[in-house]
Amino acid sequence: MELADLTAYAKEQFHIEEQRKWESFPGFSVLVHPQTGKWLSLLMRQWDSDSGMEIQRCDIKCGKDNLPPVPCLTEAFRMKGASWVGVVMDERTDKNTVLRLFDRAFEMESRSGFTIVLEQPKAAAVIHRAISLPKPPSRLSEAELSVPPKIREMQRLYSFGDGTFQHRCRVFYRQGMLMEDYTDDFPWVGNYQQYFATYHDLSVPQLRGYFSWRTLLRQGDYHPIAPSLATIYLYELLNLIGADNPQDSLEKMKAFEKGFLDKGYGDDLMRKNLRRWMLEFCVLHDVPPQTAKAYVSPETLSQDKALLVLENPVEQPDEEVFEALCLMEGKKLRQSPVAALPQGKRLFAAIWRNALRRTREAGNNLFSACFGEIRAYPWRPLANAVYWKQETPQDREYILNDCHRFICRSGLWQEEKYDALYFHKKRFQGFFHEADRQLRLHYHTGRNLRAKSDEAWAVPYIEEVLKEEIRAEQEVLRPKININLSGLEQIRRDAIITRDSLLTEEEMEPEVIDIPAPEPEVCAVMLDEVHRKIVMALLKNEPADKIINDNHLMPSVAADTINEAFFDEIGDMVVEYDGESLTLIEDYREDVAALMGGNDR
Repeated sequence: MELADLTAYAKEQFHIEEQRKWESFPGFSVLVHPQTGKWLSLLMRQWDSDSGMEIQRCDIKCGKDNLPPVPCLTEAFRMKGASWVGVVMDERTDKNTVLRLFDRAFEMESRSGFTIVLEQPKAAAVIHRAISLPKPPSRLSEAELSVPPKIREMQRLYSFGDGTFQHRCRVFYRQGMLMEDYTDDFPWVGNYQQYFATYHDLSVPQLRGYFSWRTLLRQGDYHPIAPSLATIYLYELLNLIGADNPQDSLEKMKAFEKGFLDKGYGDDLMRKNLRRWMLEFCVLHDVPPQTAKAYVSPETLSQDKALLVLENPVEQPDEEVFEALCLMEGKKLRQSPVAALPQGKRLFAAIWRNALRRTREAGNNLFSACFGEIRAYPWRPLANAVYWKQETPQDREYILNDCHRFICRSGLWQEEKYDALYFHKKRFQGFFHEADRQLRLHYHTGRNLRAKSDEAWAVPYIEEVLKEEIRAEQEVLRPKININLSGLEQIRRDAIITRDSLLTEEEMEPEVIDIPAPEPEVCAVMLDEVHRKIVMALLKNEPADKIINDNHLMPSVAADTINEAFFDEIGDMVVEYDGESLTLIEDYREDVAALMGGNDR
């Protein structure tokens, strides 16, 4: 970020011009509050002969409370006092952070300051003479010499007043209402450029040219005109001049965008301002939020949607959770080779859900730790347009979505939202860097990522999901045996009939014999012969690989079968599989031997 970005923002947002007060210090300038005259920011530019570059810094009077944790902020360089904060300007400086701090400085000074205006007729005359008007041509036609009575009447309505921007807006509204239905047929072609142009700034030929252009525009005939003049038409619509109601004004703004801007007659700044004004106009006039969303920047809508998904991810599809993670994390997560795996997006979503649930159960909140809380900020609708607020708005709330709303109290507006100024992206990105690292290791995909000590806090939440995934994978690999019990009774009956048909008469007579008592069970666990051989081999410290291979078993499944058989007696796993072979856990060797018949050799 450069100081030029800050000065451009101050001019567009608050009508503040950069002031260079010291001829002997050309690198120093200030931004001054337009009402109180107090400094809001000291700008410093200094040439560094060693690096051959200009060093840019500034002090901002924004207070030191609740400053975001960004490296570009430091102690004030030149100014003294607890209200001043220093900002280092370079390619790493977050532009959004600096502009928010300047907003805060302006708001603090607006609340603390006041202005006394004295009548100064002579000064007013100086202001009048300072207005720059184009020179008239050497010869004027009769039409140019003739000033329509309506325009003369409009010009008489102008008063210099206190010279504030608010007064200019009020006069524009009065003149605009007078000229609301005026038409003309006096084309004017020329270039004209001025910020916040009003009727008073134009010469009579320019005025007649503008109203002639507006007459054709209202008939659907759009043709080029200087952007500053075209902007006057938008100012009119914002003030409901030439519109029946707010909805009619919005429709006319949409028609202007299509008929004028889409044809390439305006510029990018005009389109940007128009979209902003349409949103703010919707809020001021309580137009349904569904309509207003069409004028919100796509970046704002996408961020709001992503934050709502990440705050409540349980009921959201894996795909939507993953897309929200990518939007807030950056491009690295989407580029991870894990994301290309069939289960990759699902696992990233599961890890976020698990961490969010666990931290909330512990009395913390990972979401708040990464994205902060919804905060209220001063909001000045149509502050960069010529707009006259005719009456104090009533107290109300305008809900754009569940995490973005506008609130008016006692005539003052605030915007409530999650602000990127308080996002802790390093924490969020670090969490998913560790998740990506562990998933790559587990699935042997992509290059290995380096473990970072400051990301170790994320490990338990990730490992918990991974263990559950491993268990599910093993369950899928376990062979499934389905036995149909419905036919067993019929098979038994058929076997009895077959047996009886083969017996002789003597054989069918009952024979009294001595039945010896059954010998005690040798093995106290339920294992088939193959798995019993595997356990006996492990008790003898012999490899069980040949038994497993000869019987076409999977080692992991064989381990699960043996562990399940012994679990009721021992209550833990007795066999481990390390990916290559089975081993008997030494702590349970004697217990296993006893259950297998008392001999482990």
